[in-house]
Amino acid sequence: MGLYDDHAALWRALRSGDLIEKRWLDRFVAIARQAGPELLDLGCGTGEPIGRYLIERGCRITGVDGAAAQIETARLTFPEQVWITADMRDLPELGKFDGVLAWHSLFHLRPEDQRPLLARLGALCRPGAALMFTSGTSEGAEIGEFAGQPLYHGSLDKAEYRARLERAGFEVIAHQENDPACGGATVWLARKA
Repeated sequence: MGLYDDHAALWRALRSGDLIEKRWLDRFVAIARQAGPELLDLGCGTGEPIGRYLIERGCRITGVDGAAAQIETARLTFPEQVWITADMRDLPELGKFDGVLAWHSLFHLRPEDQRPLLARLGALCRPGAALMFTSGTSEGAEIGEFAGQPLYHGSLDKAEYRARLERAGFEVIAHQENDPACGGATVWLARKA
């Protein structure tokens, strides 16, 4: 997480524009609100703009990020929420939530690290809770770039994601690959049984 620590200000500046994720976030909140508005945001960064959007809709956020500088910014901006510096592969005891979001974060883990986390997500969700995350479109790894530095992205294939979600007690509500209205994100939205 050093890359996001080292470039926390740049990340915040890059994420200060339009919220292209709004349509997906609205669907996520609509499912989560059926159970209540306590949300876990894995890879929350500074809480901008996604955390702010969710907070403005009455959600309570517990944000987890491995980059301490990002978490410190979130704490200063949204002191009434809970912000935790932790690696999502080794989460502290957090309780249960009405929604779990891992937007552009889960795919920074190697596929072999995503598998046990996907299993754990079921235990973090109350019945009826929403789960939303982004992934790649096929199994493998790619190296992207952020601030001129290499940035890892890993993915399972869609059949494995679907099977692992079902084993964790989730029903897939929506899955869209390379959504052009959302910056080309591949999005999964599911509900806990």
